[in-house]
This record gives sequence, structure tokens and C-alpha cells, in this order.
Amino acid sequence: MAYIVVVNPAILASAGTGMPFSGVLTATVLVCVTMTLLMGLYARLPFGVAPGMGLNAFFAYTLVIGQGVPWPVALGIVFWAGVLFLIASLTPLRERIALAIPPSLRIASSAGIGLLLTFIGLQNAGFIAANPATIVGVGPMDHRTLLCLMGLGISVRLSRSGNPLAYLAGMGVVTAAAWVGGWVELPAQWLSAPDFSSVFLKLDIVGALTWSLAPAIVAVLMTDLFDSISTFIGVAHAADLTDEHGQPIRLREGLVVDAWATLGAGLFGSSSGTAYVESIAGIRMGGRTGATAVVTALCFIPCFFIGPMAAAVPNYATAPVLILVGVAMFGTVKGIAFDRLEVAVPAFATLVLIPLTFSITQGILWGFVLHALLHQVAGRSRDVTLGAWGLAVLSALLLALEHAR
Repeated sequence: MAYIVVVNPAILASAGTGMPFSGVLTATVLVCVTMTLLMGLYARLPFGVAPGMGLNAFFAYTLVIGQGVPWPVALGIVFWAGVLFLIASLTPLRERIALAIPPSLRIASSAGIGLLLTFIGLQNAGFIAANPATIVGVGPMDHRTLLCLMGLGISVRLSRSGNPLAYLAGMGVVTAAAWVGGWVELPAQWLSAPDFSSVFLKLDIVGALTWSLAPAIVAVLMTDLFDSISTFIGVAHAADLTDEHGQPIRLREGLVVDAWATLGAGLFGSSSGTAYVESIAGIRMGGRTGATAVVTALCFIPCFFIGPMAAAVPNYATAPVLILVGVAMFGTVKGIAFDRLEVAVPAFATLVLIPLTFSITQGILWGFVLHALLHQVAGRSRDVTLGAWGLAVLSALLLALEHAR
């Protein structure tokens, strides 16, 4: 999981957001330490928690850069999504929302976010660039591209052999090569004190409570819910952490921690936190209890002090990680029934709208609307649950609200 300590600040502190790298790194580590510790002590589960991939890109590129939302307000959006998630996790509302979400749309949103991350990675590595005639085109293919390919090869090779340092090794080799080649300057100092002054508790809670930002709050909530449920179910079944009914053990407690991870991330100065699928690595090494999460949390503490070193990692060194995470997320697409158009079209729309609009909001909301609408057109309205109809109506209202803005 340690790659997130570099990758998350690199995304959130991208040019145009105005967020300081040092502050975001401190916030990232703070989420990792406190929420993973909470997962171990309260939920008693061997899961690590950190800012989630995908929502960090949505935060930076869609909300702050794309829509011009000030980053303190964007942090307020994360906070309110966490509040709603916590309410849903403490009440039967969580089960109702989970059951109302069509599985095809849950899969499609994951695959769409994977494409978005891959696009950002390819852009950082110079594979693709803006083109006035075709919107995007082939990039300059310079040293960034070659070093990214080298890092990608290293990470793939190590991943294939089950090495947990695969992502870090790829980033490290590319960064070292960039330093040797003179494309990136060495940091003036290697270590520094944590930065608790620039983004910590700097969120704008009131500013986020505007009708025009309601779609973004819902999108963060839904994506968090997708990620959490998918991670807990997938990892629990892979690691045999299920009860006699085949359900993940202590799922409610785990989702409560996930909700606090989103709420807390907004307070700390980061995009939403969530349980990490990489937790399966520790479980396969023998970790079966909350003690595993406690040890993981403690291992993150030294990362508070590596700000200058992490800031010297170029964007194209993190590109292989974005691409590989994107590939993993896109791999879920095989679970969509593409032979049934009323299922395939809404899922496909969700999948492609997320990267093409740089907005998880657009993909999720249009997916809900089209799912209900096309099932009605196909004469299969009975297959749409009452909850799914409710989500479709809510999504239509939110889309109208966003358009009016």
C-alpha cells in the first residue's frame, strides 16, 4: 500500500489545484495511520485503509481543476459524503442502498474509474497529449515515456512473482534514473517534519452545502459505497473471512470505519479513504485479525517525515502505478452481461462517460437513469427494484440541477 503516500499527493497537488504537496502527504499518512488503526482496533479486521484511487483523480481533475471548485470546498464535499456514509452504515439504509445498486453499474463504475486512472497515467508519461484537431493525440515520446515503460516492466515483472514492493520498485527505479539523467533535481533535504498547517482542518463545510454541489456529494458517497462493499466482499471471500452464510465477517463494523475514513479525510486534507484491496497481500502472509491492521498502521508512521523525498518523485514515475491500478479495476468488466442491451447500454455509458467527461458523477448518474429507462423500454420494468427506481429519479433530478448550474 505504501505507493499511495507518493501517488495521492502527486495527484491532489497537481498543477492547478493549489494544494501544497507537503500538506497533502501529511494528510495521506494521517488517513493511513488513524483509519487503519481504527480498522484493527474497532472492526478487528486485517484491512489497511488509505485514500482511494479514482476519487483522488475525481477530486483534483474534475472538482478542483475542471469545475473550478476551491479545494477547501472540495474537502467539504468529501466530509459531507462521509457523514452520509456514516449514517447509512449505522442504519438499515446501507443494505437498502447496496441492494438498490444494479451490479452491472457497480462493475462499470469500477472499470470506468480504471480507464480514467490509465488516461491520467498515460498523460503523465507523455504517451498522449492535447491535440486541437482530435482533442487528444500521440505525445512527444520523450524520456518520460521511456522511463515509464521501464518502470512498468519492472512493476509487472515483480507483480508476477508476487513481490509486494512491485509498485514501489518501479517508482524508485524511474525516479533514480530521472535524478541521474538530470531531468529532476535532487531534494535539498531528504526528511522534514509533518505539515499540519496547510490543509489540516482547512475544509469549507458550509461552502460545500450548495445545491449545485449535491451531485458531487452523491457521486463520492456512491463510489465510496461501491469500493467498500466490493473490497470487503472480494477480499473476504478470497481470504475465507466469511461467516456460515457466506457473508464477510464484521462487515457493518468495517463499513463504519470506511465511513469515518471518508469523513476524516475531509478533515485531514485528503480525498476519501477506503479499505484497500491490497490488504489481501497481508492476509495471504498469515494476517487474520485486527493485529495485522495495527502493525500496518504503525508501519506508515515513518512516512510522515519523507515529504521532500516524495516531492522529488516525478509524475511519470507514478504513471506505471496509475496504469496498473487502472488495468486491475478495468478487469471487472467481464462481469457485465453485454448480450442484454438494457443492461449493457447503461453499464457501457457509465464506463465511457467517467473517463471521457473526467467525472465519476456523470457516469454514475447517467447509468442509474438509463438502467431504469431502458428496462422500461425493453418491457422488463419488473426487474428494476423500487430502490433502483428511486436512485434513477434522484439521479435525474441531480443531472437537471447540475445542468441548470
